Amino acid sequence: MKGPLFYSKILLFGEYGIIKDSKGLSIPYNFYNGALKVSKELDDDAKKSNKSLQRFSVYLEELQSKNPDLASFDIEKLNEDIASGMYFDSSIPQGYGVGSSGALVAAIYDKYAFDKITVLENLTRDKLLKLKAIFGEMESFFHGKSSGLDPLNSYLSIPILINSKDNIEPTGIPSQATNGKGAVFLLDSGMTGETAPMIQIFMESMKQEGFRNMLKNQFIKHTDACVEDFLKGDVKSLFGNLKQLSNTVFNNFKPMIPAQFHKLWKQGIDTNDYYLKLCGSGGGGYILGFTQDIEKAKKALQGYKLEVVYNF
Repeated sequence: MKGPLFYSKILLFGEYGIIKDSKGLSIPYNFYNGALKVSKELDDDAKKSNKSLQRFSVYLEELQSKNPDLASFDIEKLNEDIASGMYFDSSIPQGYGVGSSGALVAAIYDKYAFDKITVLENLTRDKLLKLKAIFGEMESFFHGKSSGLDPLNSYLSIPILINSKDNIEPTGIPSQATNGKGAVFLLDSGMTGETAPMIQIFMESMKQEGFRNMLKNQFIKHTDACVEDFLKGDVKSLFGNLKQLSNTVFNNFKPMIPAQFHKLWKQGIDTNDYYLKLCGSGGGGYILGFTQDIEKAKKALQGYKLEVVYNF
């Protein structure tokens, strides 16, 4: 048995900011995906996934008894399938900020939720917010706290514009220029990141007034401008705002940037060959890069693994 595929996602803009109502823009990334499978013979990874699903099932049962209006699941069927050797077969790297747990949550909701909201119906704002709330509660099992955006993106497989916490909508992004020199790319840090400790650091920092002011007056301001520029296709303005955003992150989110990338990050800002930003919560995994000249960026980042995700 194999279920439908659910894809990874990339939050182009909005990491940390969306916790405090900045804009955000999330796009599906079809290079990685995952699906629920059942097998009698499980290798070590599949066994680990199966064990994790057992714990997730207990969590979902508690969730629906605590909050019956949110969602209800066919727990009996879920447990039956887990007992038969169900696991989540995924190529999405874990701890890389591209939504590995989001795809799993989407797959479980799709298969086991009663009265589920489907992709085919007219997705009103209320339905999107309801889905986001359900997914946020489900994914909290993995991260301690979740906005629900990753699973939402994976479930719908369309770009999502976050205007604020209570205002999200499907959106179109400018179509790619296949021969464009400009690119959005993923830079592999070669290490995994843990979401929960990074969120913890952020929440601690939020207790300081200076950090809160920086977040509002610089980080969120530049994030919102980047989202608007990207959607309008205003590349010149986008790169001006990206430089500011990259600089703000460099100066204020140091713990989220792996130490061996500090120099590389600063180099991008100084040379304008590329600008780096966090992909997800940071601390490892992928770093997101933007460049107006991908060949130049590749040369400057020689020896590092780059994956182009979007050309313009």
